[in-house]
Amino acid sequence: MSTLPFPSSVYAARLDRASDLAADADLDAIVVGPGPDLQYLLGVEGDTIERLTALVLGPGIRPTVVVPRMELAKVRSTAVGELGLAVADWVDGEDPYALVAEATGQVARVGVSDALPALHVVPVGDRLGVSIELATPVLREGRMVKDAEEIVELRRAGSAIDAVHLRVPGWLRAGRTEREVAADIAAAIVEEGHRSVEFVIVGSGPNGADPHHEVSDRIIEDGDVVVVDIGGAVPSGYNSDSTRTYVVGAPDDEAARRIDVLIRAQQAAVDAVRPGVSAEQVDAAARQVLAEAGLGEAFLHRTGHGIGVSVHEEPYIAPGNDLVLREGMAFSIEPGIYFAGEWGARIEDIVVVTSDGCERLNTAPHGLTAV
Repeated sequence: MSTLPFPSSVYAARLDRASDLAADADLDAIVVGPGPDLQYLLGVEGDTIERLTALVLGPGIRPTVVVPRMELAKVRSTAVGELGLAVADWVDGEDPYALVAEATGQVARVGVSDALPALHVVPVGDRLGVSIELATPVLREGRMVKDAEEIVELRRAGSAIDAVHLRVPGWLRAGRTEREVAADIAAAIVEEGHRSVEFVIVGSGPNGADPHHEVSDRIIEDGDVVVVDIGGAVPSGYNSDSTRTYVVGAPDDEAARRIDVLIRAQQAAVDAVRPGVSAEQVDAAARQVLAEAGLGEAFLHRTGHGIGVSVHEEPYIAPGNDLVLREGMAFSIEPGIYFAGEWGARIEDIVVVTSDGCERLNTAPHGLTAV
């Protein structure tokens, strides 16, 4: 029985779509290394190593997987085996780049996935006799718009991380360290249905003013505002990502007022999401609410990022991104406010664009939660 999260027909359609998109971009071939793109296209997971593993595809090319023989069984257990794709295996001492050239034939324009390192990009280009370019503009088109099966998995991930947030008040209290709270959260991420913990941020007091603070041995104090940003991958490999802001004891009146503005800014961005709106317009909706309240300078980052087999992927909900949203795109809405040396706050949900707006995949309470 297959252990793949989706039927083989889903992967076949993704391969066909990638080849069609390559043709539209006038690329003769695409070489995809281990990473999110290969996971999306074939269910092959893992990282790049010094031995080349790559999928070769393109218009008129029979999709072929070049793989070290020692990795052959693992690769064949994915959609590679279910679809009966061509496999060119090799052993140490043989030239895997020659196998790439055999699979492509004579080509002029070749793109590579952005996860393929220079270790392999340079010899692929030398062997094919072409200048290599990024295939990211092609490959992102498939991954940006989620199909029905992917949305089911993102809903599953959203519900699982919501369940963790509902348990956070039981661990977050004065006298404990951020690291102790994070350990409880990490265990709960797995208990609630994730296969792995991708990240845990517990930013208490002044540490919350650093958007990418992770954890430390700082002892949480009464009155601290605490940012808890957490996520993991469910068994299918699709990710959750959600942030809530907590306060230990009673919040300072001014902090409570500012966080209330932040909550309104996040809702304004969610309300702005619909097909035909640009990514920068959604970002501007959150930014405007904060600016009108005098908090514009406290918002230090973009409003959101895409999510799927990667925690961060396109589309990016950011100033200057004129990408037009389409039904099926999935991304975070996560404005934050940060006051150096004092505290920070962030509220984050994953949303999926629908025909007339969006579906919010996280429903844990958004307000400042006192613990």
